[in-house]
Amino acid sequence: MDIKVSGRKTTVTDALRARVEEKVGEACKVFDIEPMTVDVVLRYEKNPSNPTPAIVEVTVRARGSVIRVAEHGTDMYSAIDIASDKVTRQLRKFKTKVVDNRQQGPSAADVAPVKPVEDLADLLIPEEEDDQLVREKIIDITPMTEEQAFVQTDLLGHDFYVFENATTGLINVVYHRKNGGYGIIKPKIEDPDE
Repeated sequence: MDIKVSGRKTTVTDALRARVEEKVGEACKVFDIEPMTVDVVLRYEKNPSNPTPAIVEVTVRARGSVIRVAEHGTDMYSAIDIASDKVTRQLRKFKTKVVDNRQQGPSAADVAPVKPVEDLADLLIPEEEDDQLVREKIIDITPMTEEQAFVQTDLLGHDFYVFENATTGLINVVYHRKNGGYGIIKPKIEDPDE
């Protein structure tokens, strides 16, 4: 397993690097597969009123899925411990929900790939002059079932997730509802006879 440790506006000492490799490496043994890459970013928040300025961000890439964890702590060592515990929980969830469920039905890899949209900006409504695009993110859209998309949303910690529906080949969005549960947005398929 490849663990890459970096610091953002902070120096990564040998002791910190050893702690990350020990704790995060141990956490990743829950789901020991190859290839698995782990990126760990250590940083401090500069706000003096924040009681937990140390931040550890862990990104695990395994079998085409991404598990992301960001945890705060009073010092960097406690933040590493908290983040490694959460990585263990997320990997267990990933292993039980995704890997074990693959035995129940066809995987997304069994579905023929659909040509991806070249530029997602073509699908957006044109901006008004007052609006500003603050961030652009390019994503890999892979075919998966709705259940796999729900799990991926939880693993990433996002409110929504864009994916290609493995059964229809269309782009769908799953999201967390404010009152609990999930919602899904699907495009309307127009009948050519109408």
